[in-house]
Amino acid sequence: MTDGVNVPTDALRPLDAYVSGHATGDPAHFRDAFLPSAHIEGIRDGAFVSWPLDDYCALFTGSPAPDEQDRVRRLDSVEVHGTVATATMTLIHGPDTFTDVFLLVLVDGAWKIANKVYHRHAQAAV
Repeated sequence: MTDGVNVPTDALRPLDAYVSGHATGDPAHFRDAFLPSAHIEGIRDGAFVSWPLDDYCALFTGSPAPDEQDRVRRLDSVEVHGTVATATMTLIHGPDTFTDVFLLVLVDGAWKIANKVYHRHAQAAV
């Protein structure tokens, strides 16, 4: 879904790289998707986190998650405003669903993710 706006294909490229990073566990995809100055922010274990890109990449082992075949990722919206854009994505990883909100910027002719914030919707214990 792209909110009824014609989204340039190249604006989707960093989002595709982001999904590839999750699917493969290879942090090189994140380095391709994000600006080097990017931060990834949200609440983890009840505390606010703000990871620089290197710290975020360190969370990935280079291998897919054991349940990768069951994970779902969906691009919900993209809005482009000249040289900036916003995007929202839903990721279903096991019992958790994440809402990721991205800020993108067109830098030197290429779209990159400038920052990401996320919300984790943890499934209630049964």
